[in-house]
Amino acid sequence: MNVSDVLEDVRHHYRAPNLTERLKMALPAPGSGPLTAEQLAPLDQFHTRGLAATADLAKLARIGADMSVLDVGSGVGGPARFLAATYGCKVTGVDLSESFVEAARYLTDRSGQSGQVRFETASALELPFNGGCFDAVLLQHVAMNIDDRAGLYREIRRVLKSGGKFATYDVVWNSGEPHYPVPWARTPSTSFLLTADETREAVEEAGFRALEWQDDSEAGKAWFAQLRASGPPPPPNLGLVMGPDIIELSTNLGRNLAEGRLGILAAVFEAAPIKS
Repeated sequence: MNVSDVLEDVRHHYRAPNLTERLKMALPAPGSGPLTAEQLAPLDQFHTRGLAATADLAKLARIGADMSVLDVGSGVGGPARFLAATYGCKVTGVDLSESFVEAARYLTDRSGQSGQVRFETASALELPFNGGCFDAVLLQHVAMNIDDRAGLYREIRRVLKSGGKFATYDVVWNSGEPHYPVPWARTPSTSFLLTADETREAVEEAGFRALEWQDDSEAGKAWFAQLRASGPPPPPNLGLVMGPDIIELSTNLGRNLAEGRLGILAAVFEAAPIKS
């Protein structure tokens, strides 16, 4: 399978027809007040541990009000809106899925944050920005869909200022064949997992040095165990975005973590000066 075919398969995986219209029907009507991060968290935090993981990663990266932040693979915009609301920073999100970007813009307007948060449709391998224009880049549960990790991390380094922070929260491979389907891939053909050590090597080769490094697997296991005990959140939740099989996809990720096949890595890197 060539690169363009993989890209199209990934785009198809995140295809969400009429998503914005479905959100309009599922959410409180306009006029009932701005939507909050807590209200939207069940449907707009598409990664292990949800909103708590975004909050922890932001603290680890020391996000501040004076920063310009890029969220790569921003989905329907939950992390970007949370960062802006919590820290007062300007946030830009990019995602491969046009329907996700349209929905992100709608939800951001409903939350009253359109002046602070914006979204664009783009590939993580071809970011539509000049070099050195962001203070921080976040990447949450995105890299597993990208075969060209060297290109991904070089592109992130390109758009970061020297000394800028790159915060990643992603699934890593440990041992054995993962159980599919999972939230980012229904088959292995669009799943490109690295070990934690391989991830660190690839990021550092792109011009970074590690500042923070932690294995978040145990916290992820505990989160999935709690989900099993309490059941899925009431609607609207991720099923509205990804379809009813999100339960099976999430269950398999929890099983992969419990069996030690996969792990969760949280890390922050600093962008080294680009050599002339």
